[in-house]
Amino acid sequence: MQKSVTPGRKKLRLFALLTTLLTGLGAAGALLAGVSPAIAADLVHEPNAQIAVFMVPLTLLVMVLLFEAARHVWRGKLPMPAPVRRRHSVWTSRPNRR
Repeated sequence: MQKSVTPGRKKLRLFALLTTLLTGLGAAGALLAGVSPAIAADLVHEPNAQIAVFMVPLTLLVMVLLFEAARHVWRGKLPMPAPVRRRHSVWTSRPNRR
């Protein structure tokens, strides 16, 4: 078993940590500024802008889910190994008849 983390994993871990911190700081800043979803919806008066505010995060979520599904397919392995199928032979499955 591998004891050390590969360089690619270290970069991914650093990227995940930085994006989490950035998201947390953005959320804290929005709360301190007094922006809530209801107030933000009132700030936008045009229907196109309201649809964009809803659809952009939803589209990003769908794209991330598709990327993760494709990544699992490209890897070629299932997360849990599938059981080996048993082959039944015709000559071994018949009982002796007399």
